[in-house]
Parts: sequence; C-alpha cells; structure tokens
Amino acid sequence: MKHITFTSLLLLLMSTAFSASKITYPTTAKGNVVDSYFGVQVQDPYRWLENDTSATTAAWVKVQNVVTKSYLEQIPFRSALKKRLTDLTNYPKYGSPFKKNGKYYFYKNNGLQNQSVLCEQETLTSEPTVLLDPNTLSTDGTVALTNISFSKDGKYLQYSIARSGSDWNEIFVMDVKTRQLLPDHIKWSKFNGISWQGNGFYYSAFDAPEAGKEYSNKNEFEKIFYHIIGQPQSQDRIVFENKEFPLRECGSSVSDDEKFLFVTETETTTGNSLKMKDLSNPDSKFVELASGFRNDYTVVDNVDGQIYVLTNWKAPKSRLMQIDPAQPSRENWKEILPETENVLESVNIIGGKIIAEYMIDASNHVYAFDLTGKKQYEVKLPTLGSVTSISGDKNDKEAFYVFTSYTFAPTIYILDVEKNLSATFHTSEVKINAQDFITEQVFYTSKDGTKVPMSITYKKGLKKNGKNPLMLYGYGGFNISLNPTFNVSRIPFLENGGVYVVANLRGGGEYGEAWHLAGTKMKKQNVFDDFIAAAEYLIATGYTSSRKLAIDGGSNGGLLVGTCLTQRPDLYAVAIPEVGVLDMLRYNLFTIGWSWASDYGTSLESKEMFEYLKGYSPLHNVKSGTKYPATMVMTGDHDDRVVPAHSFKFAATLQAGNGGTKPTLIRIDSKAGHGAGKPIGKLLEAQADMWSFVMFNLGMKPTF
Repeated sequence: MKHITFTSLLLLLMSTAFSASKITYPTTAKGNVVDSYFGVQVQDPYRWLENDTSATTAAWVKVQNVVTKSYLEQIPFRSALKKRLTDLTNYPKYGSPFKKNGKYYFYKNNGLQNQSVLCEQETLTSEPTVLLDPNTLSTDGTVALTNISFSKDGKYLQYSIARSGSDWNEIFVMDVKTRQLLPDHIKWSKFNGISWQGNGFYYSAFDAPEAGKEYSNKNEFEKIFYHIIGQPQSQDRIVFENKEFPLRECGSSVSDDEKFLFVTETETTTGNSLKMKDLSNPDSKFVELASGFRNDYTVVDNVDGQIYVLTNWKAPKSRLMQIDPAQPSRENWKEILPETENVLESVNIIGGKIIAEYMIDASNHVYAFDLTGKKQYEVKLPTLGSVTSISGDKNDKEAFYVFTSYTFAPTIYILDVEKNLSATFHTSEVKINAQDFITEQVFYTSKDGTKVPMSITYKKGLKKNGKNPLMLYGYGGFNISLNPTFNVSRIPFLENGGVYVVANLRGGGEYGEAWHLAGTKMKKQNVFDDFIAAAEYLIATGYTSSRKLAIDGGSNGGLLVGTCLTQRPDLYAVAIPEVGVLDMLRYNLFTIGWSWASDYGTSLESKEMFEYLKGYSPLHNVKSGTKYPATMVMTGDHDDRVVPAHSFKFAATLQAGNGGTKPTLIRIDSKAGHGAGKPIGKLLEAQADMWSFVMFNLGMKPTF
C-alpha cells in the first residue's frame, strides 16, 4: 500500500482526479513511545495523536478528511442517496407532551430544523407557542438543548445546552412569562440535570478544566451545588462533595414536596449509593439509605409521605420498594413490585397508579398496578416494539407514551389510566409504506451454547440465497438494551434489498444484571463471540454471505466492531466502528473514561486484566499484512466522552497494517461529539457518507 507525505498528498489531490478504487494514504509519523505493563513492553507509536489541540494533529485530521471526502464523492449514487435521506427525514416530528403547572409542553421539529423546538400550549387542542427555540442559539445548529426543568411555581425554566456535541453543559434560566433570559449562567456541568427547591436549584459540576484540555483531561472531584436565582456561579454553595474519592460522580434530586434532597454517588456506569437529607430541618445531616456500588437505586416518586425506589438490590431483574422516611433503614423497606422473570425497566406513578414497563425478549410490555402492587391491567400495544417514553403526573388521570418498532414509526398515544383506554394522539407522517417490510425475531446459539435473540428486518419477497446485502448492528455493554426502534436512515438500504439486523448481545440489559455481567471484564469475549455467532448464523441460514455482510456499532459498539473485524477479518465485507473505544489500555485516562471500569476493568489493576484487555484491544490486535474489510472509522473532533484519539490511532494503525486492497478511511466530523444533539444537517451528511460507503462496498447498485 503506497504512502506519501501530507504536503505531497494535498498537491496530488488538487492536481489529479481521485480514483475510488485506488487510494493513496498519508504517512502517519511514528514515535518511539513504549509503556511497561507488569514487565511487558507495549509500543504506542501514534501517541502524539492523543494531543487533540496540536497543530500536527490538526494537519493529520485535515489530510485524512481530504482522502475520505475524495473517496466518498466518487461513489456514483451518494448525492441521490443524500436526497432520498433528506426527503425521508423532511416530515414534522413531535415529542410526547408532558404537563407542568397546568400547561402542556412538547418538542416539535418541522422536518429539517437542526434542533427541535420546545413549545407550550394551554390545552391539548389550543394553538401552541414557542417557548424556546435552540436553533436561534447558533448559526449552524451545533448548540443543542440537553435538559430542561421548571420551577415548582412555573415561573422559571432552567435549560441546559451543549456546544458542538460536547458533554459539557451550560445552564441558563428563563422567565417563562416574559421569555426573558436571566443573568444566571453556570458552566462545567455534565450528565446530571438540576432540581428546584425554594428560590434556587441543585446541580452537579466539575472544577473548570485546564485551558486547551477541555475535551480530553480526566474529569475529577464532581460536586453538588445550590444556586440561588440571580447570583453568580462563584457564590453557589457546595452541598455535597467527596474529597477522598476524586473519581466519583454525584447527582441530586428533590422530592415534589421539597422536603427531601436525594444524592447519588457512582464510581462506574452501574451501581450507586443513595443518601437523603431532610430539607425542612436546616441542621439535618445526610442519612444513607443504600451504601456501596453493587446495586442501582432510583428514586421514582414520593406519594403520601412514602418514597418509591426502583432497585436491583437482591433482584437482578429489578423490583420496586417503598421507604418510610421516618424509618429509612433497610430492614424496614417494603416490597411493592417483586422481581419477576422479566426485567422491570422503568416505573412511573401516574393518576394514583404504578405504570411499570417490562422487557420481555427485547420488547416492551406495560402494566398498571395500584400503589400496593396489585396488578390491574396491561396496556395494549400495537405490536412487539418499544415504549420510548411515558409521561404523566401522579395527580393526573392521563398519561402519554410513544410506541415504535423497526417498521413502526414513532406514534404518540394518550392513555386514560382509570379506564385503560389508549387513543392515538399523533401519528407519524413519514412517507414510507411500512407494510412493505417484515421484522422477525430469531434465537441463535453463541459459541458457549447461550441462546441470543436477534431481530431481522427486510423487504417482503426476500430470498435466502446468500446474495442479500446485510447490515449487522450490535452494542453489548453497560446494561443497555437494544429495543426495537425506527430510523429513517435505514429505509433506503431496505428499499434496495438490504437486510437490517440487530443482535441483543450479552453485556446489555435485555435479561437483567446476570445478562449484563456475562459480558463484562474477564467475560467480555462473550460479547464478541455472540456477535461473530450472529454473523455466522446469518450466513448459514442464507440471509447473506461474507462478501455481502457489513457490521456497525457506536461507542461501546465501536469497540465491538473494532474487535470483531480484527478477530475475524474474513467474516465481513465492510466495518463501521463509530466513536469507538479502541485503545483498551488507556481508555480510562481521558475525561470520564474511568467510569467504564466496571464493564472493562483497567490495564493496571492486575497482570491478568492487562493481558485480557491487550488480547482483544482493537488497536493492539491489528496484524500487519492481514486483509481487512472495507473500513470507515467515524468520530467527531469534539467527542469528549470517547475521545477521538481512539479512532485516530486505530485508523493510522489499520492503514499502515492492512495487507488488502479494500479502503481504510476515517471520517472526522467537525464541531461534533459523541452523537447527542447533532444537527439534522450534519446527521444527513454522516448518514449519506456511511450508507453510501456500505452500499458501494457491498456491490449494491441502488436506485432512488
């Protein structure tokens, strides 16, 4: 594979036509960095790419994007595909309404607005007005609304924004009546929302990071503050901090009656402690309701002075407990909804009833119980799929929920909780015929005999002759379930004979904590084995073949794709690792990466763990001379969750080591992060690039 310098490559691209079949890659300079792990020397020649603010890294990004863009522009149907994606996306999208202080609120996107607009209406039939339009906060749509919260009296709206896809949030306050912005401005908050109490609110924040390292430095010593409306952030009072443990996150919530403050602490992405403080007594101390980090505790609501908590304590598939604040010790907790054979995913208390959402074989079912836990009814859903949100107040008699599936566009329903009557509130206007497609669920056998569910969606009339282009998607981590969801970006692929498959791998939450733990730390290989077995099943049953099979995944799913393409490069034709965790020896050194140790372990905790991580780390398992699938690594320059250095180093290593002729590209989006809040314009560009790369390298000749 030919390599030339940055400068000569730029001159070449400016002076010659670019061929999609023959790519000239830039030479990425190699350093001599070597790390020692338990006496084992590990080279890291591209360590310099971890410096995301250096001029040399910026030059490398620029030239890599030139190569990638030039390749993608040569794909003959890319423009038509982007137009088709744009047309499919251009329809009004509504969020589920929610009621606050006697008024209804919802999000709406007219079709191609970069960000959805927060609207207000007096009744469900009255004309809505715009309360907050985040599209006015930037000229390019890269400022996203990440969180909102109304004060108890409805006078103020707190909202948080993120810029350019970063996880960093800035908090502002608006007067709801006048729509005027107050002077309040809070910076360096991440992940957690705010909770109102009195004439202010609680929020979590980190200390200001070192200038120039805002998107890469490790985040430490998070604290909970109380902010009084009208005062500067510098005067905010610290309510909770833990100076002994810098690598812990903390969050807060306040009960509806403003009597109790709840504080959670986490060390990783699963498991938290739970503390409670009586706000009616200024001298009260925090009472620990649950210690340690082995289990999850989520405060659902307080009803008639009783606190309802969703937990997996002594219940791997979760249960609902009731706590009396007067007798908060664990032995006095009362079980309301016992653990069942199915995962209890979420609980809301609406209209005096417990509305509980369960996961059954990767699909949702919703049931209503009275406050003592007696089952009353099941909410009838249209088909197998997902309930993506349930909203309502404990004093209201109506609830709203959104239902969706792979071929069922998101539809909003209104539920009479007393009568168990659901009515369609808003249907999707997406211009497709869902009846043209079929989704089936199968259970296949993984390497160790475990049965794994998988959803397969395709156009009617499919022939299982091994000739169908197929996209296999997976995640497999952090107790996250892949429920059936609708995404218009898949439609052009399906319309042109493609098969879209989602595998519900171990490491996820589809079958509770045991399923999750079976894909963590020294069992992480189970996740990769599940994914590889899915590909082998799809080939063996005639859905596709290796030369027609593509794989995709993002974040932890990017790790999945990176690992599987290095472990079984022969099995796939195309691989798309998106914003992936690809350097398993150093992931914990950046931003919030240390919190993933519960799933991954770390390279310095033991020799055994180091060897296990190095054994599958995508960056460290690229074998020079191996023929790899057509690969396009995707990342964003403002990704401060999985820093882009993972993708930079992996792409450079793959380009240097690939012994085949298939393309090895990296697409680096500007003013973009891990994915949340990305404007529609950037989403469409990314979707057009990804799907055109996939379809072109699967040998498809689509028509749009």
